[in-house]
Amino acid sequence: MSSQPKSKPSAPSDLIQGLTIALANTYALTVKTHGAHWNVVGSEFFGIHAAFEKQYTDLFEAADQLAERLRVLGSVTPGGIAELAKLSTLPPAPSSRQALELVKVIYDDRVAVAAQLGQTLEFAKKAEDEATADLLITHIEEHEKTAWMLLATLGK
Repeated sequence: MSSQPKSKPSAPSDLIQGLTIALANTYALTVKTHGAHWNVVGSEFFGIHAAFEKQYTDLFEAADQLAERLRVLGSVTPGGIAELAKLSTLPPAPSSRQALELVKVIYDDRVAVAAQLGQTLEFAKKAEDEATADLLITHIEEHEKTAWMLLATLGK
């Protein structure tokens, strides 16, 4: 009798593709939010600068969790910035440095990432992969909460 642990069966390709895009989008949003943190100007600077710092720090952790989940499922993750950028469905960072314009851009990206994670969640449910579904739900909740906070910052 073997004492080797059973390996996770291969995940469906639609789930792997969804997780890979989620990773690329999360990493793109991390970099975009970090850039906004560095470049933001305006009367709201201090609060938004600090908020963006917390967000890019949390996003980096989220990207790591997604990458590790892909590895658990037997997939290889994208290997570098260029590959991640090609896979991301988010628009490029704007040239604006104005605080509220950057808040709107990050808000739009948060909504888009949450929607893409929701689509990937359906693949996880279909595959009866509860661990991946749980991870995705946690990430969706975080994006929705942050989007709400950004929208409130915009006075909406």
